[in-house]
Amino acid sequence: MPSLSSFLDIFGYLSVLLRGAILTAQSFTFGSLAFLFLLLLPLRVRLSADGKKIGRYCQTILRISALAFAGFALCSLALNVMVLAGTLQISWIEAAGADFARADFIIAVCAIVIGLLAQGVEKRLRPVILIGLTPVILIAQLSLTHAVSRPGDRGPFLIADALHMIGAGVWIGGLPCFLIALNQCCDGSDWRLIGRRYSLMAMASVAAIIGSGMMMAVGYIGSIEAIYGTAYGIMVMTKVFLLLLLLLLGGGNFLTVEALRRNPATSILRLKRFAEVEIGIGITVFFTAASLTSLPPGIDLTQDRVSWPGIVERIKPQFPIRLTSPAHDHLTIARLQAQTAAADRDHKSQAPQAQALQAQALQAQVPQAYVPGEGIFLPISAEDIAWSEYNHHWAGVFVALIGLLALIEHFHWGRWARHWPLLFIVMAVFLFLRSDESAWPLGDVGFFASLRDPEVAQHRVFILLVAVFGFFEWRVRIQGGKDNKAALVFPLATALGGALLLTHSHAIANIKDELLVEMSHVPLALCGIIAGWARWLELRLDGRISRVASWVWPFAVLLVGLILLDYREA
Repeated sequence: MPSLSSFLDIFGYLSVLLRGAILTAQSFTFGSLAFLFLLLLPLRVRLSADGKKIGRYCQTILRISALAFAGFALCSLALNVMVLAGTLQISWIEAAGADFARADFIIAVCAIVIGLLAQGVEKRLRPVILIGLTPVILIAQLSLTHAVSRPGDRGPFLIADALHMIGAGVWIGGLPCFLIALNQCCDGSDWRLIGRRYSLMAMASVAAIIGSGMMMAVGYIGSIEAIYGTAYGIMVMTKVFLLLLLLLLGGGNFLTVEALRRNPATSILRLKRFAEVEIGIGITVFFTAASLTSLPPGIDLTQDRVSWPGIVERIKPQFPIRLTSPAHDHLTIARLQAQTAAADRDHKSQAPQAQALQAQALQAQVPQAYVPGEGIFLPISAEDIAWSEYNHHWAGVFVALIGLLALIEHFHWGRWARHWPLLFIVMAVFLFLRSDESAWPLGDVGFFASLRDPEVAQHRVFILLVAVFGFFEWRVRIQGGKDNKAALVFPLATALGGALLLTHSHAIANIKDELLVEMSHVPLALCGIIAGWARWLELRLDGRISRVASWVWPFAVLLVGLILLDYREA
């Protein structure tokens, strides 16, 4: 039976994913409350009969979000208590007395109460209770942030964190209710009223997010060097880029709302489709924020920063690309396993006569040189680096070809290129065989045992996503038609892969090398996110925006391939 230490690495990765899910559910809960109490209830006397019906749908969204919020908080509580009890060798009851456990428990109880009271929010004391629970949740959440651990005066950071969470909740978290309102209402005057009020709420939220974000950036990063020289700074810049995408979409929605104010007959199709993309990118922002909580603030990491010349040297294109691979038995893990097996044979051959039978029975059980998940960094040789770069460069060849063929398909003479999704399946098979040299089928670590290593687990998820959306997109290309529901698998899987890539990590002992490798993932992730949501807009819209999006996503895919071709680990 594997020890708890064999699962510590994957627990760390799961905690980041759980944190992202918690932030998402929290924001949708806050957003639903804000939509109900700041928009729907104040406007109900001015809305049509259709407009009044949307309250039931929004209350359902509130209930689902709140109960999911509670469920994720309880999962986080159980996970962290289990790890704390196992690593410190204390009882579960003692571990449950930790500050984080109390905070998660309070959050879960408050969220359950909100979920139970979600239906009929206007009845009696329910508005007071629901609104009153929001600051309780905020206070509990703030106890889990970087702000509470800052030296000196923590008040400004706590206020900034609270404003950040409230702003994200009202704006991004309110989008599902806003989208439901747009879909359920049929009257142009309802669209105008709801759009105008929500636009004002969103603008106030953006101001809160930007203002508090700037304050936290100064307090947590502290210098220009920490922006590009630390993982925290890189992830903050990633959040800023995603925020700019959201503001671009929000600006388009604002123009539509203003057009509605002048003419209630204005089409709101673009408003709805942009809102869908905003929800997707907003969820990505929450998972990026979850990654930030697992990193030390840049201002505290004064050693082992990456210098600007070091970054330039790493990202500078170099040719030729690596298309030949070292043999598997030349890799560090294979050599260590061979040494372990030889030492084990020597030990058994010297065993006393009384232990001969037992040694013979255990002859086939060779100890593993590497047990995944225990947080042990293996030395990295030149062959290991060459193996990894070979994998990435061949993946770049596949992806660059896919992007190029997708562009060729636009032309009337390029219909033959429509089979490009099959390359995704070929690439998935290649990566499954090659991506993790210590795991099955090449290595001695079994398939399920290897999943304790977060890097291996993430690779397996990415490979599955690549195979799935390649298959579904090929069917779409063969059958044709934008209305085919299977066509949505490709953009959703691509955007999801980009979001998960922002939480991806490599097990490398050298902090500078790890940061340089992770730095290459950020542009890959952002290009994947752009490609996925651009394809979504192509499918879900008509006219000029759809045509532009149909060219944007193949270029983004092509750029992913070019970035992979320049991937280096040394």
